[in-house]
Amino acid sequence: MQSPSSSSSTSFSFFSYDVFISFRGIDTRFGFIGNLYKALSDKGIRTFIDDKELQKGDEITPSLLKNIENSRIAIIVFSKNYATSSFCLDELVHIIHYFKAKGRLILPVFYGVEPSLVRHQNDSYGEALTKHEERFQNNKENMERLLKWKIALKQAADLSGYHFNLRMKMM
Repeated sequence: MQSPSSSSSTSFSFFSYDVFISFRGIDTRFGFIGNLYKALSDKGIRTFIDDKELQKGDEITPSLLKNIENSRIAIIVFSKNYATSSFCLDELVHIIHYFKAKGRLILPVFYGVEPSLVRHQNDSYGEALTKHEERFQNNKENMERLLKWKIALKQAADLSGYHFNLRMKMM
C-alpha cells in the first residue's frame, strides 16, 4: 500500500497541464488572460491556453479535447462576448461534462459580467444564444447542442468562482 504522500504525488502524474484556461480571445487575450497565464507560468504552473485564432464555426479539435482531459483544473473566464463563440460554448460543455464526471476543479471567473447574467443567460449572453438559435433553426442536432450550451452555462455559473467588476476597477 502506498503512503498518502506517494499516492498523491503519483495520482496527478499523468496530467499534461495543471490548468486549462477557456476564454474568448477578443475580450481578454491581451490583457487579463495574458497576465493570468504569465502569473501562473511564473509560479511553475503548467498552463494551457489556445493561442490560435479560431474562425467562426470551427469545431473543437481532438487535440484540444485531449488537452482539456489532461488538465487538473479548468479556469473558465466568462467575459461579455464568451457566448458569441460556438467554439467556446462547445469547449465549456466538454469541460463541464468531463470535469464533473472525474471530480476535478472547475473555477469560473466572471470578467466584467455578473454571474447572474451567465446563469440566467441575460444581456449579452441572451443575445448571443438567440443569434445561435436563429442560425440553428430547422436543425435538430444543433438545437440539442444549443440546449447543452444553456445547461453548461447555468452549471458553470452555479459554481463558486471569482467576479471581477471592471467598473469598480476603473474608479
